[in-house]
Parts: sequence; structure tokens; C-alpha cells
Amino acid sequence: QVQLVESGGGLVQPGGSLRLSCAASESIFKIAAVGWYRQAPGKQRELVAAVTRRGSKDCADFVKGRFTISRDNAKNTVSLQLNSLKPEDPDVYYCNLEQGHTLYWGQGIQVPVSS
Repeated sequence: QVQLVESGGGLVQPGGSLRLSCAASESIFKIAAVGWYRQAPGKQRELVAAVTRRGSKDCADFVKGRFTISRDNAKNTVSLQLNSLKPEDPDVYYCNLEQGHTLYWGQGIQVPVSS
């Protein structure tokens, strides 16, 4: 069973930056697609950004130019750099790993944006 552990969250002011990291417990990380999702209260979880095992990236239109995803296969980690955060950005982010038809999720990490 793959475990995903997120870190780096916390309160940030509008316009501020934060870097989230997610560490995977298993080496299948290297052959899996990984990504970050976010969720607002009462709404569905939505893709923020993802990166395939070969390094191809996909990013939601609403975060282009603000958020950047990267992966480190040597450390089994995927990171999300959040810049120019807005109060309307959902404050819960989830790490995701997709291997074949199986999805794994982290527990979620809080990133409240408030002054």
C-alpha cells in the first residue's frame, strides 16, 4: 500500500508563496504519474497540476503562471510551488499518485490564505 505524506502547508497572506511537498513510501513513484489536487468546501476535488513519469506536465488553466509542479524520482517526492496566492484559492490540497488503474491519495494539507 502506497502512503503519501504531504508537508509544507500553513497560513499564508494574500499574494504570498508556499511550497508543498509530498513523499511517497514506495518506489513505484518512479513509474507513476503524480500530481496535486485541491478542494473547496462543498465542491469537487479539482486538478491543480500533474506530471507523468517521463516528466510531461499538465496544469489547470486557473493556476498557470502561479503554481509550478516538480518531481524528484531519486527522493520519491513531488512538490508544488504556490505563488501569488489568493483568498479565493481553496485551502485544502491533496497529493495524488496514479499507477495503472489505481489511485492513491494523501490525507490533505491546509493552505489557508488570509490577512
